[in-house]
Amino acid sequence: MTTPQGPGNPWANQPGGHPGRQGPYGQAGPQQPGPPYGQQPGGYAPHGQPPYGGQPQPPHGQPQSRQGYGGPGYPQQPYGPPGPYQPGGAVPPPPAGTGRKRGLIIGLVVALVVAAGAVGSYFAFLQQSSVAAGASSPTEAVRTLATSFEGGDLAGALTSLAPSESALLTDPLDEAVAEYKRLGVFTEDADPEQLSGLSVTARNLRFDEQAEERVNDRVAITKLTGGTITIKGDAAELPLTPEFKERMFDGDTTVTDTETVDLAEDVDEPVRIAAVKENGEWYPSLFYTIADNALQDEGLAWPSQSIPAEGAGSPDEAIKGVVNAALGGDLERVIELLPPDEMAVLHDAGPLLLEEAGDLEGAPGAEVTDLQTENTEVQGGTRATITSVTVSVQGDSVTVTKSGDCYEMQARGRSERLCADQLAQLAAGEDAADMPPAVAGMVSNLVGGIMEQGVGVVTTEVDGKHYVSPVRTLTELGLTVMRSMQPGDLRGIMLGGN
Repeated sequence: MTTPQGPGNPWANQPGGHPGRQGPYGQAGPQQPGPPYGQQPGGYAPHGQPPYGGQPQPPHGQPQSRQGYGGPGYPQQPYGPPGPYQPGGAVPPPPAGTGRKRGLIIGLVVALVVAAGAVGSYFAFLQQSSVAAGASSPTEAVRTLATSFEGGDLAGALTSLAPSESALLTDPLDEAVAEYKRLGVFTEDADPEQLSGLSVTARNLRFDEQAEERVNDRVAITKLTGGTITIKGDAAELPLTPEFKERMFDGDTTVTDTETVDLAEDVDEPVRIAAVKENGEWYPSLFYTIADNALQDEGLAWPSQSIPAEGAGSPDEAIKGVVNAALGGDLERVIELLPPDEMAVLHDAGPLLLEEAGDLEGAPGAEVTDLQTENTEVQGGTRATITSVTVSVQGDSVTVTKSGDCYEMQARGRSERLCADQLAQLAAGEDAADMPPAVAGMVSNLVGGIMEQGVGVVTTEVDGKHYVSPVRTLTELGLTVMRSMQPGDLRGIMLGGN
């Protein structure tokens, strides 16, 4: 059966695209309903409540997301032709031509790896004293992943993914699930131990073990040559509240569909899957798989050398260093200040990125001369909330300081203050008087909450040095938006903004 929205693609015209977009409810362990409004998991209470960081922090860091198969704001994973670190678009029906099909197949394989990151092994993954062992060779690492899928063991697939990448997927799930429940997107009985609404099955996957390629001593490329991947979506099983489910599927909550891809028939060359060596063992790698296929599509080879990581002495110094390097057009220094574990792929691809970027023009005479932050420990890193920043531009200094939900700017002896209510009015524009109450309320909550929480940059510490984590920072931005909303906001917008 196909959906009313289009043949061969079960959710093509739904927000977020394909059911293969994995959401955060796939963690395990006991789940409590989302905390009352004003008592958020992240220690931040919505606008008008005690500010962010006032109590111990549970896991943070869910990447900001659009509407996915799990509903508005549902975290998405790459599902479609991959691009570097992009959450991906909806999967189109397989296009004509084997060359274009190859991109779809690669996207599906990557999606299989990512889907494993949010299924029932989350609890075991976090609670065990160590991650399940990797493999002794790159091909065996990917074969372990394939074996997990062939047996329907999505949980087992997670433990075969590179630990540094798994952490990026799993660290934020606890808070994200609580927020989705608080906002009324997930039902209170949504079972985090089950991937309801989606099944993924891989059968008879075959590899060319003689064609393995080594990028360096800890990264290798394996070749997948055959087998089938089947994805089945069932709207009735999604853990969404009835209102959201009805709205997503135009009242038809019985929609189901199945899509099967034959790797031998639908691709004209082997599918490349990367494996990375961590702690002496091999694991499949999402980031290296995406990067390798991007390089292949452009006809480029991996550099023979990498850009080594050179961290800073503190979170503030790391943030200041990245900003100043970006302002000065110094891409190499930006890469040096990225985590050597989470962003190892950018360090390895760095020389090529520098070559392709050429001579970057910075902002002449612009420099951050002073940066003050309030630091809060979050799952996997430190959230540095910027409270004051001074920027010098060709000799003139501008200082922006945070105070509650207001920001004050000082420059050339003058001072201006902007607070949340003023910014909300500016955001509403000239049509504020005609804006539906639900929309106006959501704008006010979002602006107030974001202003009060402030801008949070997440840094990590590796071997005593501090680095800026781009993935965790984007993740924290998504959670900042979620924490700012009230349960009625999404419902009001969904039902017409009244």
